[in-house]
Parts: sequence; C-alpha cells; structure tokens
Amino acid sequence: MEATGCDFEGELKELRKVFNSGKTREASWRRSQLQGILSLFKERESDIFKALNQDLGKHHVEAYRDEIGTVIKSTYYALGNLKKWMSSKRAKLTLASFPSSAKLVPEPLGVVLIISSWNFPFGLSFEPLIGAISAGNAVILKPSELAPTCSSVLANVIRDYLDNSAIKVIEGGPHVGESLLRHRFDKIFFTGGARVGETVLTAAAKFLTPVTLELGGKCPAVVDSISSSWDRKIAMKRIIWGKYGACGGQACIAIDYILTEKKFAPILVEMLQKYIKKSFGDNPMESHSIARIVNKKHFSRLKGLLEEPGVESSIVFGGKSDEENLFIEPTILLDPPLDALIMKEEIFGPLLPIITVESIEESVEFIRARPKPLAVYGFTNNENLQKKMISETSSGSITFNDAIIQYVADTLPFGGVGGSGFGRYHGKFSFENFSHQKAVMVRGYLVDFGFRYPPWNNKKLQLLKSGLRHDYVSLVLVKLGLKSKRD
Repeated sequence: MEATGCDFEGELKELRKVFNSGKTREASWRRSQLQGILSLFKERESDIFKALNQDLGKHHVEAYRDEIGTVIKSTYYALGNLKKWMSSKRAKLTLASFPSSAKLVPEPLGVVLIISSWNFPFGLSFEPLIGAISAGNAVILKPSELAPTCSSVLANVIRDYLDNSAIKVIEGGPHVGESLLRHRFDKIFFTGGARVGETVLTAAAKFLTPVTLELGGKCPAVVDSISSSWDRKIAMKRIIWGKYGACGGQACIAIDYILTEKKFAPILVEMLQKYIKKSFGDNPMESHSIARIVNKKHFSRLKGLLEEPGVESSIVFGGKSDEENLFIEPTILLDPPLDALIMKEEIFGPLLPIITVESIEESVEFIRARPKPLAVYGFTNNENLQKKMISETSSGSITFNDAIIQYVADTLPFGGVGGSGFGRYHGKFSFENFSHQKAVMVRGYLVDFGFRYPPWNNKKLQLLKSGLRHDYVSLVLVKLGLKSKRD
C-alpha cells in the first residue's frame, strides 16, 4: 500500500488482531503462503524481469539467477522442512530433576517489520519474508524507494498472492521508514547501510525490540599466485563474477578489493583484463550483461572516489563512465592510496582496487587491522594460508576459491559480525531468526528432594553440592548418612 498520512496504528492493530487469533500459527496457513510465493514467482516472472531492468538495468538471466531462482529454491526448501522446523525438540535433563521432562517449542515472535534494500529488491525482501512466514508471524514489508518500479510490483504481487490481513507492504521514502520505526514491533529485520542501521537500532531500543542488521563492509579477496593454469582461469572468472557480475558490484558481499603479492600483481591485472573482456566485451555498456548504477547520487559518489587525489593515477584498466545512462565500466586500480576514500568506504560499484603486499601472509594482518567484513574470500590452494585466514581473521563468512556462492547455500547461515551486522538467516536460520525457542518443563510429584528447601543445615549444603555437581553417588551416600558432610 502507498503510505499517505504515515500513521500506521490501524495497520498494526489489524495485524496484531490477526496474529492473536492464532491464524498465522497454523501449519496450513504457513504452507499456503509459501505456495503463494511459488505461484507469484512463476506467474509474474516477466513483470519482475521488467521491473529489475527498469530500475537497475539487470539482464533477465542475472535477474533470474540472483532473485527469482534463489527465492524459488529457498521457498521449496522451507516447504520441505517446515514440519521438522515447527516440531518441538526434546531436551535432556539431569537425574536430579527426576521425574520430569523438557522440550523446546518454537513460537512466532508476533508482528515483525522487514526493511529491504534496493540492490536485490525481490531477493532481499522474500528471503527474510520466507523465514517470517515459516515461523508463523504477521509481517510489514517496507521495500526500498530507490528501486521504485520494483517496490510497486512487490506491493501489487504480494497483495494478489498472499494473505493481506497478515502480510502488508508499505511503500515510501525515509519519512515512511521513520514513521514505522516509531511503533512497537516484535522483531525488526533491516538490510542496508550502517548509517541507517544505526537509526533502526536506536529506534528499536525504545521498545527493547530485537533487531537483525544485515549491513556490509569492505569484503577483501586474498589472491595467491595460483600455479595451475586451469585453476587461474577459473579463479579469474569467479573473481570477475564476484566483483562485477552481481548488480554491477552493488552487492554487500561483492569483492570490494584484492590483496596479492607485488610480484604477482602484473600477471593478475593482465588476466583480469582478459576475462573482463571475455565477460562483457570491448564495450561493456553494449553487452547489457552488467547492471547500471542505481541513481545519479550513487553515480556521483563513485566518480568522486575515482577523482580523489592519487586515485585516478592508479587506474590501470577501465575508468570510463556515462552519466546519462548511469554506467561505469569495470575498472581496476593498482595500489591506490590507503588513506583515500576508496580504501576506507564500502565501494558498492564496479571499481576494483588491488593492494600489493610483499608476502601473501601479510594480507591476514591487513584484514585484521580493519573493520570486520561481511565476507572474506581466499583464492589459494595453500592449506596453511587457508588455516591462517580462518583462525586469524573475523568475518560473517569465509569462502575459498569462489565468491558470493555461500549466499545461496540454505544450510549455511548468512549474516555479519561487528560492523558488518548481526543476526543470521537463510534456510532454518531464517526460521529461527523469527522464532522464540520456548523452554517447557513438566515435573511429577513422585520424588522430591528436601535439601532444596529451608531450614538450612550443613547436611543440606553437602547434598546441594553433590546434586549440582551431578555426583549422584555422594548424594545418595550423604542422604543415607553413609558419608560425612566433611568428606
């Protein structure tokens, strides 16, 4: 729905009423909504293709790979596992609690708010939505106004395919988001930049609302001097895709910059140039295989990164741009100044700095000295280097010999750490993100241990010590008077 007066009290009241009715808790409702998502993506595929092309210039093959296909995959995964996820899990108890039983019962949180991002407007809306629905919540989805066509299509298709009494889309700009945040939710899930993430966290603190922040950061790729020509070829193709192939580098887990040895840098630059041309041709804009910059503001920001003193002279490939078409060609920079903005801010575009080190092991300290990224990539077959990167760097994830591919694995959690965000989702982790694992314990009256009650004496102290240590032999001996309280 289009926000008008920005007073959402009525919508929230309706959602709470529906949630409190128990409707969204029913397995049949959850399944019907997931089936609705499948129907939506199968029947409205062409509308989604057109919207993504209009807002971001995405080729329909890229759009299917990154947004439609991944959502369909995730929905099928949720449908196939929903019964297991919803089931209570038995919890073990100690002998001291006999006779009793315990279990963990997943319950929905309530009414949740999902604020999605513009770079993958369908994928980053539906991935958390699948988790929220699977967990049995009522939902408000606020898509990004920076992809207006996609936002409009999202609102229309969700209205046509999902239960509008429990799942609502509210469109609008920052003022709408700010107004929504003035209300109490049972969970907020935000995907976007750190600055807005701080605003979300501050607003949520007023109500002690739990928050998941999916942010970003400068994701480095450590590229070793790979000896095998076949491995080098595959590595270059995957690096090109990991930088330019997902929304033209406008992705939170895109490779932000490369670390490599100084002696290997010329070979690396030459090979990257070769495979950029193979992927996008001599004139990448004419290939229609690379997305354009989302708007003039971001275009100007990226141009500004290149025009900073000392940066322009580090360009070794590309650098051309077309403001009218919001296009910047794939660009490689070699050793730009480390104090330049391009090496301080998340790039979020088709600019790829290469930073050289004397020894590849130095790259680990380089990463450690900077804020924790959402992802770290290592292109190396050196097992010692892999172990060093795993043990001595911290990031949301680490992937070797590929990039971005970890995002599509339903069995791996996706999320950041430190400045790159907190909370995780995908697959069962999405279900858990929007659930509370309620502890349920049932006791019988047959056996009761009197040492837990006053009046106190030293024998009860000894019994408590034995019981809490799970030392059941001593417990019985003290109880029978066969073991001294001083033993």
